[in-house]
Amino acid sequence: MEQTIQKGHPKGLYLLFVTEMWERFSYYGMRAILMLFMTKALLFDSEFASGLYGNYTGLVYLTPLIGGYISDRYWGNRKSILVGGIIMAIGQFMLFFSASSLGTSFASIAFYIGLLSLIIGNGFFKPNISTMVNQLYAPGDKRVDGAFSIFYMGINLGAFFSPLVCGTLAEKVDYRWGFLAAGIGMLIGVAVFELLKNKYIVSADGEIVGGKPKPYEKPIEEAKEEKTTAANPIQRIALWLAVYGALWYVFMQLVGFNFVSTLIFATSIAASGFVITDPSLSKIERSRIIVIYIIAFFVIFFWSAFEQAGASLTLFADQQTDRTIFGWEMPASYFQSVNPLAIIIFAPLFAVLWGYLGKRNMEPASPVKQAVGLFLLAIGYFIIAVGVSGVEGSTKTSMFWLLSMYLVHTLGELCLSPIGLSMVARLAPLRLGSLLMGIWFMSNAMANDFAGMLSKLYPEQYVNVQTVLAQEASSKVQLLERKEGKDELLAEPKTFGDQDYVAISSVNFSKIKAKAKRDAAFKQITTDSQVQEKSFFGFKVNSLYSFFMVFVFMGGIAAIILFLLQKKLLSMMHGIR
Repeated sequence: MEQTIQKGHPKGLYLLFVTEMWERFSYYGMRAILMLFMTKALLFDSEFASGLYGNYTGLVYLTPLIGGYISDRYWGNRKSILVGGIIMAIGQFMLFFSASSLGTSFASIAFYIGLLSLIIGNGFFKPNISTMVNQLYAPGDKRVDGAFSIFYMGINLGAFFSPLVCGTLAEKVDYRWGFLAAGIGMLIGVAVFELLKNKYIVSADGEIVGGKPKPYEKPIEEAKEEKTTAANPIQRIALWLAVYGALWYVFMQLVGFNFVSTLIFATSIAASGFVITDPSLSKIERSRIIVIYIIAFFVIFFWSAFEQAGASLTLFADQQTDRTIFGWEMPASYFQSVNPLAIIIFAPLFAVLWGYLGKRNMEPASPVKQAVGLFLLAIGYFIIAVGVSGVEGSTKTSMFWLLSMYLVHTLGELCLSPIGLSMVARLAPLRLGSLLMGIWFMSNAMANDFAGMLSKLYPEQYVNVQTVLAQEASSKVQLLERKEGKDELLAEPKTFGDQDYVAISSVNFSKIKAKAKRDAAFKQITTDSQVQEKSFFGFKVNSLYSFFMVFVFMGGIAAIILFLLQKKLLSMMHGIR
């Protein structure tokens, strides 16, 4: 009882806060410069880089299911955090080595090893750090909600200052130092956790939290209940394994997904089907789970558009946005600090708003809040579509449009993200709570992978090679990288008509130090630029305006459908709002 009325929070919470802050610093710092590094340093085609970005971020949300299972069964939270943190630091250092060996075959090898290490390490780290927060408190302690608010503030704090640090080092000095900073940040988080965990990561009774799990012995009553409710489990498993195999065939052979995208989508769909066909579910439980699935489907559209921040919107910030402030050009990666800063500012205001409406029985139901979030997403993209409408490729747009879009998107996120997690916790049967939360995060995995697919539609400009070479001659600066010891270009050219063109991302304008000359060179080089027309379900994407309108329509239509479904969904929730 004394623990439940105690004021303040245990010191272990602040240790977890610092650990998670540095891990998020590492992740978001690397993410802020990833697309820029792929397109400007490794000289990957933007379409290929977008697909790779989607595969990477999708797997980041999928591997915690495996890491969480290993932790629950064998390692425990502490060992999983240590192993995951070290593997992620190795991943960042491999990216450092990749950036240090550009122009060699080792650069690509180190890059892929780095991404794989980050995916594996995240799988062990991500599901374990947050679950330890609740274990610091006694059952029924009313400080837990406040503890999670403090903990998530650490996430946003790390996400806020990481693009400022890693982005400055990468874009103003060299990409290797941005990745190195991200790796050092990860090591700091792990070191702090390891040094202080035994002293502070303890329960209300002073017992060690997050140690190796004890063997689970199923109660006799629960075992008996399983025998009476399980209806031919082998047949059910065999059925969904067959469906899983069929999904692999459909996505790879018919739809044309690559291996990673097929893994993410097939696994998520088959796992969802396996859970909903559990014979022990009551009619009401199954109805509520179907609501979770429907909402998760709409959430995919939100996050796939929202996560353009690290993909196409980073390219837009770098290539088509005027980032000059009083003569100083702001790094493109800085824009990724807008969202976490806005969350820190507006999250408390939203909490007050929902509380105010709740006391007056005016608080919208969860599906309505999420429909509002999708609508705000569409508005954000409409704002930037207006900003680029009629603008020529040789003209950069004001950063006002991009900042406004990020602000509106953050308001949409505050309507949708925390509400969704709360809804899953309330609708899921207690015995399936963790499993359904995992499936909810699978929708994030699909959304991130889909974000990469959508980013492939980005209408990147291609500039005439001869025009760039002429600019090199006049400015006496090498703007296009050559293969070592040769005059051959590193960037792969594309042919438009009978002329060779290269992606604008491969032109290193930063080598022209004077801003006036750099702007003049940009205008000259992009005067006769070309855009490769693409298509999305018959909708032609051949300009920035048409690209952003894809997300306006996608978010707007999803918001309208979800709003129209709200009454049906509320009835299926059986009293839970």
